[in-house]
Amino acid sequence: MVKRVQLVLNQDVSKLGRAGDLVDVAPGYARNYLIPKGLAVRTTPGILKQVERRRELERQRLAELKQQAIDLKTALETVGTYRIAKQVGENEAIFGTVTNQDVADAIQEVTKQEVDRRGITVPEVGKLGTYKVDIKLHPEVLATVQIEVVAA
Repeated sequence: MVKRVQLVLNQDVSKLGRAGDLVDVAPGYARNYLIPKGLAVRTTPGILKQVERRRELERQRLAELKQQAIDLKTALETVGTYRIAKQVGENEAIFGTVTNQDVADAIQEVTKQEVDRRGITVPEVGKLGTYKVDIKLHPEVLATVQIEVVAA
């Protein structure tokens, strides 16, 4: 069985890992490509400590981002209903549609908090009424708010 060499990547290497990752590679790959090009360094106890420290800082940063998303979810859901005014035709049918940008603008107007419009999922809105809209604030945090489409 061929012995593997453990390295820490200095840069992102496609199909291998991201900067700071601990990887096991073939000795020739390490000796002839990764180390001479400066893409990786051999592991030592000091470097392993640095890698662990970076991982811990990254975990703390991700936990902080998730907590901010949870706080934003609470703020958005406590407001209640967001109103969006649209032009209306016959039978309470609206002209055009309600876009995720309309929802983001309504949220920012009421709460003064900016929400990324790309994370907003708006159902098919064709008439006046109340609808539920999902907002993805974080990969693990999903807020559901109500919008009310009213006549302009």
